[in-house]
Amino acid sequence: MMSKLRNSLCELCTALIFLCGCSNEPLQPIRSGEMWPDNNGEHINAHGGGVMYYDGTYYWFGENKCDTTSSAMVGVMCYSSRNLTDWKNEGVALSVVDNDSSDIARGCILERPKVIYNAKTGKFVMWFHLELKGKGYAAARAGVAVSDTPAGPYRFIRSGRVNAGKLPVNMDGQAVAVLDTLNAKNYEKWWTPEWTDAVNKGLIVKRDLDGGQMSRDMTLYVDEDGKAYHIYSSEENLTLQIAELSDDYLSHTGNYVRVAPAGHNEAPAIFKKDGTYWMITSGCTGWAPNEARMFSSSSIFGPWSQHANPCVGPKSELTFGGQSTYILKVEGKKDAFIFMADIWRPEHPSDARYIWLPVQFKEGVPYVEWMDNWTLDFFQ
Repeated sequence: MMSKLRNSLCELCTALIFLCGCSNEPLQPIRSGEMWPDNNGEHINAHGGGVMYYDGTYYWFGENKCDTTSSAMVGVMCYSSRNLTDWKNEGVALSVVDNDSSDIARGCILERPKVIYNAKTGKFVMWFHLELKGKGYAAARAGVAVSDTPAGPYRFIRSGRVNAGKLPVNMDGQAVAVLDTLNAKNYEKWWTPEWTDAVNKGLIVKRDLDGGQMSRDMTLYVDEDGKAYHIYSSEENLTLQIAELSDDYLSHTGNYVRVAPAGHNEAPAIFKKDGTYWMITSGCTGWAPNEARMFSSSSIFGPWSQHANPCVGPKSELTFGGQSTYILKVEGKKDAFIFMADIWRPEHPSDARYIWLPVQFKEGVPYVEWMDNWTLDFFQ
């Protein structure tokens, strides 16, 4: 009896220590590019992912990568943590299925899952980039799933292209008139200056208007007013689009904008500080790293301005060997954000590594500096 009471009191004290932040336990260092073990001692398998904070716990969702293929053989993993360094494997949040008629058949391509909580419905909503099994990267779909609990399991709802029949809201009457004149037959040869100019003016938007816009590398963002946005690489990965989600976060409203048309951006990661939205992206070089880009705007629907590469330090011209996936807000600390990226290893996908670095600011402009290791007490 007394032993059980002591154990209960110890558990209560541990919880209170965490909540009040008065633990004497030293903070564990974050070491980018190294093996990150979970509570079972296994390397965390949550690639291209994002982190949701809910009720005192962080939930990290990402792609389960196998040893020999980047196709989805398992699904989306979930890990939980209360301190961002010790991670518990919560299992598979969304499983692929052994049914080739399903959109999420085992062997499909399922990438960059992100989860957000809808306070109105009490549901947890997952969006991800989906390519149909055996179709390469032709489908360019967005998939959505929902759960009653943060770690899942999530129930797959549907997948498809985005905002069919809708033109971007930042395309004015003059731009629409120009769009009407574009004929794909006049631009059959890609990568010419004339073709690039036509893409800038909306050539691929027009091509995909009826069936919906392409959606590949993606992230989600919930603004202070509760509105949620789906940010994704579209138009053959040439243009970013930012699309408003419905109140239940399960569909699109039809309101969307184009960002950096014909700029060839993917891997968007977004955050907001002091009324300014900041977005870090990458170029399009397959699994190989490239130089990061950064954009800012006072409105999520733009206009967006491009800045210099935000990375500083060794291999900064290659985003430290990685590619952006998410920017995580550290709860309870002012202006504390973590830049998350993946070091892809396509020859051994499960061995892909993670880069987590603090976002710093100089004269209000974000930058990300390489650190071999750092702890959360970096944030004051």
